[in-house]
Amino acid sequence: QVPLVESGGGLVQAGGSLRLSCPNSERTFSMVAMGWFRQSPGKEREFVAAINWSGRSTGYADSVKGRFSISRDSTKNTVYLQMNSLKPEDTAVYYCAASTLYSDNYSSREYEYAYWGQGTQVTVSS
Repeated sequence: QVPLVESGGGLVQAGGSLRLSCPNSERTFSMVAMGWFRQSPGKEREFVAAINWSGRSTGYADSVKGRFSISRDSTKNTVYLQMNSLKPEDTAVYYCAASTLYSDNYSSREYEYAYWGQGTQVTVSS
């Protein structure tokens, strides 16, 4: 069983919104930091947002601050990424990831996330 499965991607016009979801099947993931990353064609995967186990501590890439919001619902074992005011440059495959190295804190470093979903495509048209 795949532990992380993203959903909620799609095609949206610039200025629109999408909410990505990442339910997980591993109960242990409810006690660790979770993150969202993205990869555009021809570019390396980059950090988008992260959240600690309780949801009280979050971090964002400068490019999405003020537009994106990460949250988690422990009752549903699900992490969300609310994306508002989307821009064409937000077009990418978005990945959910879990880091067992962090609990009270979080990381923006890709290599510190051991568990990854398969990604969901987000396309923003101009």
